[in-house]
Amino acid sequence: MRKPYEIIDHTADIGLHVYGADAAELFSNAASALTDVITDHRGVVAAESLNLSVTGLDWPDLMVNWLRELLYLWSGKDLLVASVEIEQVSEQKIVAVASVEPFRSERHRIHNEIKAVTYHQIDVSESLTGWEAKIILDV
Repeated sequence: MRKPYEIIDHTADIGLHVYGADAAELFSNAASALTDVITDHRGVVAAESLNLSVTGLDWPDLMVNWLRELLYLWSGKDLLVASVEIEQVSEQKIVAVASVEPFRSERHRIHNEIKAVTYHQIDVSESLTGWEAKIILDV
């Protein structure tokens, strides 16, 4: 079975290559990948749930906005994402519930500080084998 995502080398940044059987799984796996770049998502335990609704102009814009919203939970609210449940996803909107845990330095080791989710080389596409996305994170 193929991993749901890979972290790829990119000069001065971190790249993600994310996979999913469908769009919902792709966006869920992208959330896990983002958390794993920040910390080990397996060490994040759901303490509360947040309802999220994010819009975009198309699939790539939606992916960037989705990951920016999740990054804001970390950088703006000190919340780490344990998991997400995608309730609805279309080319211009995603509705999900994020299970989060407040950051605690004694529990969570931070791997990378992400400055931004970028549009640089963004790609979200459907193929015969499922969905794929390439995303570059500014660190």
